[in-house]
Amino acid sequence: MTTDVTIIGAGLGGLTLARVLHVHGVPATVYEAETAPTARAQGGMLDIHEHNGQVALRAAGLLDAFRGLVLEGRQAIRVLDRDGSVLLDRPDDGTAGRPEVQRGELRRLLLDSLPAGTVRWGHKAVGVRALGDSRHEVTFADGSTVVTGLLVGADGAWSRVRPLLSDVVPEYIGRSFVETWLYDGDTRHPAAAKAVGGGSLFALAPGKGIQAHRESGGTLHTYVALSRPRAWFDGIDLGDPAAARARIAEEFDGWAPELTALITESDTAPVLRPLHALPVDHRWDRVPGVTLLGDAAHLSAPNGEGANLAMYDGAELGRAVAAHPGDVEAALTAYERDLFPRSATEAIEGEQLHELLFGDDTPHGLIGMFTGNASPR
Repeated sequence: MTTDVTIIGAGLGGLTLARVLHVHGVPATVYEAETAPTARAQGGMLDIHEHNGQVALRAAGLLDAFRGLVLEGRQAIRVLDRDGSVLLDRPDDGTAGRPEVQRGELRRLLLDSLPAGTVRWGHKAVGVRALGDSRHEVTFADGSTVVTGLLVGADGAWSRVRPLLSDVVPEYIGRSFVETWLYDGDTRHPAAAKAVGGGSLFALAPGKGIQAHRESGGTLHTYVALSRPRAWFDGIDLGDPAAARARIAEEFDGWAPELTALITESDTAPVLRPLHALPVDHRWDRVPGVTLLGDAAHLSAPNGEGANLAMYDGAELGRAVAAHPGDVEAALTAYERDLFPRSATEAIEGEQLHELLFGDDTPHGLIGMFTGNASPR
């Protein structure tokens, strides 16, 4: 393989691609806007699935190391009614096949598995252009450029690489998450910690919900979901954390205090996460020398598959490149042939899951899915 590989974005998908290429002796360079691996928090818990995320880690030669990161007991699931009564309490018996890890620790595992210098930090891509003959130029915020024979956009929802392939942009799905964190929950927030239990909590009503995960160190990480227009959220002054928490909590008036405490007692300012998606059937015509993976290719409503799919995309692309030495187009054609239907299937299932979570039949449809009486598939 003589064509240089340039990956934009050092998220889980881009790093998995770089690692699988390295395993096969193919050099690659990853350019990342962040200035260092610790420049920002890397999110919360991820459940890594047997059929995609773990397959990718096996291809990367990291599955055993990954198992050392797993937080035991975090596959437990609780569904509470808005009054705090327990509707479902399923313990983690170790058979669910979706072990939970901290995103930051998984990213560190991937970073540490790469040769020194593979990731170029502080390189924010601000423009890309085709040069002909399958080559592309990437311009960075500092004015520097790189020319590459294989360009991979692993740069997320607002990808700078995507416009080379598609003029489609993500659209707001009509729902946002508001994130809060309670630290040292068992000691400082015992009622909320008891409500969350040992793993994941779902307290849902049509159009809204409180979802929380127990992370390492007793941290309770909450995603408050509200189906509201963007303008509604724009009316909340996030610069005044106390007022913002109070306004969000108003939407759950009458709910059990141990649930609303996950909002009102947050040890941090609430963080707004508007949810966007690409069309479920998003695809593009083959353009020589460039492709996408992860959210850059198939951003969808969060359904627990995003990180898994990004890693799987990265592994599959890496294996395709290794399987077609000297023929980038054959590799990209093979990769995209499977990427498009896989992405569409997962996006549709994500929409179906959101209907179970926030539709008129919630939480009963979700409970049915967990107990085997219903499924989003």
